Amino acid sequence: MSNATATNASRRDSSTWPRWVLLTALLAGNVALALGPWFVRLADTGPVSAAFWRLFLALPFLILLAKGTGQALTGIPRKTLILVALGSAAFALDLSSWHIGIEKTRLGNATLFGNAGSIVLLFWTFIITRTVPRGMEWLAIIFALGGASILLGRSLEISTATLIGDLFCLAAGLFYAVYLLTLQDARKGIGAWSLLVWVSIFACPVILALALVNGEPVWPTDWTPIVILFVSSQLIGQGLLVFSLRHFPPLIIGLALLTQPAVAAMIGYSAFGEVLLPLDIFGMLLLGGALLVAKRNRVERKTPPKLAP
Repeated sequence: MSNATATNASRRDSSTWPRWVLLTALLAGNVALALGPWFVRLADTGPVSAAFWRLFLALPFLILLAKGTGQALTGIPRKTLILVALGSAAFALDLSSWHIGIEKTRLGNATLFGNAGSIVLLFWTFIITRTVPRGMEWLAIIFALGGASILLGRSLEISTATLIGDLFCLAAGLFYAVYLLTLQDARKGIGAWSLLVWVSIFACPVILALALVNGEPVWPTDWTPIVILFVSSQLIGQGLLVFSLRHFPPLIIGLALLTQPAVAAMIGYSAFGEVLLPLDIFGMLLLGGALLVAKRNRVERKTPPKLAP
């Protein structure tokens, strides 16, 4: 069975699912991804090492999913593989930077800034099309700048280390935008699961090298947080999103995305005592609104499936 045939068959099969099942899968996938930062902090490896394990341990399952859905893992053109390799390097930097930021800043901030790729792509669109923002795009820019300023300012009030954590997470959002742009054409001839397999294959060595250069402990003494991290983020979260995303418009996807920082902020409060003041909540709402508008304004842009955050 060809990739196209497998994809069309998958769409016909999944279209028979009730709407409430698809919506539940979309929300559950976002909640599962929001749990990731908690287990990054609990892991007794370094943060970048935890990123390596979450990808490496999930790789055999991704291969099974690709084969089970009839997606080819071989015979991919060399030019496409080169693009995937470049995009995977950007994704490795994204995930590594985000994990470092998770350990330094509040979980709600980390999740919001880590998802800032949509806003970066909105600005990139203005550059390549040589156009100026219009309508709701101006609102996204104002919300993004206002929300980011409030959250960064509040982090600086807490400590310089917290602000640095925010900046690492913002850098992760930038790297993720590069990942999306690099794989924009490459993904057209590759199935979703096959693409995730190759991204993991190329990204794992880069992340491991970064962990070693950073002097981190790589081998965990307690595997529980690492196993829960890869199961919740890479299998459950990623699997549910790949299953459900194609069935919803960008507005619904954007609204569901906003459950991630909300869940992360609640975990930060209950597990680590990270108290949010009204100003923090206002800043998060502004930045969340910017993410929502940015995602809605990219209706026509096709992007590769997200490998957590």
